[in-house]
Amino acid sequence: MGAERGDGARTGLGRFAQWLKSGRGPKEAGADEDRESLLLAAAAAGLPLAPAAYPSDYRCSCNRIGCPTPGRHPVSFAWQTQSTTDRAQIERWARHQPEANFITATGMVHDVLDVPIEAGREALERLLSMGIDVGPVAESGGDRMLFFTATRGTPEDEDEWWPCELDCHPETMDEHPGLRWHCRGSYVLVPPARLPADRSVDWLRGPEHPLPDPLTLLETLTDACARHAGAEPDYTSAW
Repeated sequence: MGAERGDGARTGLGRFAQWLKSGRGPKEAGADEDRESLLLAAAAAGLPLAPAAYPSDYRCSCNRIGCPTPGRHPVSFAWQTQSTTDRAQIERWARHQPEANFITATGMVHDVLDVPIEAGREALERLLSMGIDVGPVAESGGDRMLFFTATRGTPEDEDEWWPCELDCHPETMDEHPGLRWHCRGSYVLVPPARLPADRSVDWLRGPEHPLPDPLTLLETLTDACARHAGAEPDYTSAW
């Protein structure tokens, strides 16, 4: 998408910029597509999935009193080993749990760069204008944007990398308002997902887009986050 040049590419980019500025993204997967098809498309792209909670009568389906992340957390404590791309298993989950959201475990095949939505919109428009292959992108809950990338994997020197749990857990997102790099030990909701107060998680660019190297997006995302936070960029904060 981003690599194509010429008048056609510029025209398409102009429409995309208008969508971003309007606060509504183009749902490439299509609003008419059913939940199961969208989940299977994500799995076919290599995103390992596992069932998650969902909103229920202004509460979380887990029935935990005061659940801190209603509709956002996995159902099972074994979500890391449970996560799969197996089509038959995902079909069973989707049909037997018709209201469930799904998470995708990061750090196996893919990572996710998770940023405030205004910074994400700015960065996405800039990346596309530079002809960079961005990959799948989702809006989450109306306040965050998720950039799906290839995972960095396990470097030869383990001291150079860390699991997400040493930084913060997904349920502590409110305490980390800037850029969050979901890698090993973390997860995000995968579209389509429902959240309390009629919010949702939806694709802006679907999983049919190849996963890019995270380092091709990092500087632009960090710059955008810094501008929206009113601070100078700190490129070491996401490592």
